[in-house]
Amino acid sequence: MKEAETQGIRPRHWISADTSHTSLQWTFICRLKMNVFKRPRPKPEFNTFLADKHVKIGEDVLLQCEINTGKLNVIWEKNGHKLDRVEGKHNTRKNGTMIYLEIRSAEAGDEANYTVIIENSSGRVSCNANVTVELKPWRTVQCSQDPMIGYLKTFRISREDVRELRFLLHGPVGAGKSSIINTVKSIFEGHQFINCLAAAEVTKSFTVKFKKYSLGNVPFAMYDVMGLEDGDTKGVHTEDIINALKGHIADNYAFNPANTIDATNKSYYILNPTLNDRMHCLVSVIPTDRISLMNEDTIQKMKQIRAAATKLGIPQVLFMTRVDQGCKLTQNDLGKIYQSKKIKDKVMECSNKLGVPLNCIFPVKNYSEENKSDEKLNCLMLEAFAQIVHSANDYLAGLNEEHDME
Repeated sequence: MKEAETQGIRPRHWISADTSHTSLQWTFICRLKMNVFKRPRPKPEFNTFLADKHVKIGEDVLLQCEINTGKLNVIWEKNGHKLDRVEGKHNTRKNGTMIYLEIRSAEAGDEANYTVIIENSSGRVSCNANVTVELKPWRTVQCSQDPMIGYLKTFRISREDVRELRFLLHGPVGAGKSSIINTVKSIFEGHQFINCLAAAEVTKSFTVKFKKYSLGNVPFAMYDVMGLEDGDTKGVHTEDIINALKGHIADNYAFNPANTIDATNKSYYILNPTLNDRMHCLVSVIPTDRISLMNEDTIQKMKQIRAAATKLGIPQVLFMTRVDQGCKLTQNDLGKIYQSKKIKDKVMECSNKLGVPLNCIFPVKNYSEENKSDEKLNCLMLEAFAQIVHSANDYLAGLNEEHDME
């Protein structure tokens, strides 16, 4: 045994014997010591990590990674919950230090964040990856901007007594109202337009005045307002927006969060507005990546404004901005926006929260970091803009003299 010790060998079991001679008897004393030396299991680690996957409907998905030891417990999760494996759909396996999750014949419901957890008595670690499933197009968009620009530049309003179609943009702070105006003007004027001041990330409204923006030589005007905020003393009042819809507010009126405008304001209150003072379409603006975070108070304010517009017969359309922030597929290729499950889900969420019909919701992207024209971006915005033009024009065409005198 000593020889074994000198050779650096540490025995698993120690057996020691002790002998002594007493009264002509041999007493044999044997003590057995079972000292078992167990090496601790290595802490679980990843040698390689899961990678994001992008597939089309019907294609298989294979997620794989390598771990540092095969003696581990493996758990798969989908969107933070234990993966409910379906026979014939999901196949999880381990081969040595490689672990795999196969998803057969991908469908819309397979788009998710997948996490693999490895654990043993020494620890627990995880890594994750996103699976994006490209849907069949659920809406089409024109891929050439010139025909749309040409059509809008030669557009004629259905009523000769109306000089221009007027669109009122409203929504929560930071939704991108001012950036929409900059983007539309940039498209019509053929160069980057930034005169409508906009801020990238704000918590308070950057716009403080009721401001008109004409669009070059086309018969359209867009109106920007202060953003909606939670509470009764912050942001624009709903009654101010309703007054603007009715044509009671003049250009450059400075909003007062503490008080709404009324007839006592001789400078900016239009007592008897004409059809050329009123708004012809209400455009709600919602940021795609913040729909789920919107406060209930802001949602109720938007619903109140929409209800007033409905009572006035004014058509309503919703622009869903920041689509590139809410979807990686769209971020990589704006032309695939209508093949994105995330964008489709956000459109449905907008519809459910605000009561806007699905076909009146348009995902768009504003110019922000770009300094050159982007035709895919332009086409998306032009499709949405053409819709508010048609809606406003149809509204005017349906008015009669009795409406005009109200």
